[in-house]
Amino acid sequence: MKMQRDHYRTAAALISITAFVAAGVIVIAAASVRGGALPGPLPLFPADNWWNLDISSAPVDPGSAAYINFIGATRTAHPDFGGDVSPGSVQNYGFPYAVVDSTVTLRAVQFQYSDESDGVNHTTNQSVPFYPIPDEAIGQAHWIEGGDPGNIDLRSSSDRHLLIVDRDRRHLYELYNVFYDGAQWRAGSGAFFDLNANGRRPDGWTSADAAGLAILPGLVRYDEVFGSDEIRHALRVTVRATNGYVFPASHRAGSTTGALPMGARLRLKTSRSLSGFTPEVQKIFRAMQRYGLIVADNGSDLYVSGTYDTRWNNGVLNPAFGALRASDFEVVKLGFTPSGPVAPAAPTNLRIVP
Repeated sequence: MKMQRDHYRTAAALISITAFVAAGVIVIAAASVRGGALPGPLPLFPADNWWNLDISSAPVDPGSAAYINFIGATRTAHPDFGGDVSPGSVQNYGFPYAVVDSTVTLRAVQFQYSDESDGVNHTTNQSVPFYPIPDEAIGQAHWIEGGDPGNIDLRSSSDRHLLIVDRDRRHLYELYNVFYDGAQWRAGSGAFFDLNANGRRPDGWTSADAAGLAILPGLVRYDEVFGSDEIRHALRVTVRATNGYVFPASHRAGSTTGALPMGARLRLKTSRSLSGFTPEVQKIFRAMQRYGLIVADNGSDLYVSGTYDTRWNNGVLNPAFGALRASDFEVVKLGFTPSGPVAPAAPTNLRIVP
């Protein structure tokens, strides 16, 4: 079971660069960019991926009312994202993510849960160079969830996720509970996702998230909230306790009777009026109605995950989310998929980038 989280983060960034000369003009390309542009097409993963599934017409689960009562009908939602905890602080809210290119050196990571992590030879239990971790994450703030740099050991008190996208290959790497000990990277677990395919984790395997799902595709991002298009994917949510898992999750992190399983979907009822909210907040809430919230980890009830960005205005977000109660949601039929479950990947001795 992953520990409950205090999500912090901030802004800063020293970027490694490469340069080349074209037609007499120096062109600078950043090898590693914190919060950089994600590679298209968007949303992440193929259109038929579970994160991008329109569940607005999916049936309600027979146990929906009981699940909502377990959460607490009057429990309010909360935006688990934002900017700095205080102006200029190291600590901040939300998930940072790094966008890198194919020149970033691959690093071996020593895992606590190596048997369920990628980048490990599972015959010898030896880690191999696999994760394109920016060197900036070692000593600079705001590249890792929580805000503190990688060389500060906070594994006992924070989840410390590190999310990395290789924009050239459209590959996603996610690490949980990271620490750089001065010689090598350590983490609780690590996962690789090919953004060009619908690869599900092997049954029983975790990822960097307790449910075995990717984190980044379920985050509320500033660029899409304030962009011209609708949000076209489900959002990541936590609840205080869970009971097993259903598709698309692959991993359990609790067995509390009456609790939702990992992978369950909450859907904001269409009867919930969105009038009175700002256009941007309405866009977030429409995504909750069309794509829903996927239970991905144990944490605080109805905490909806998003990115760290100093442009977020929590003075608007907090009261808006606080106006939504658990009773405004319903649980979609557990394990719902319109075309049958996607077969999980088979465990291999060495899971590496194709």
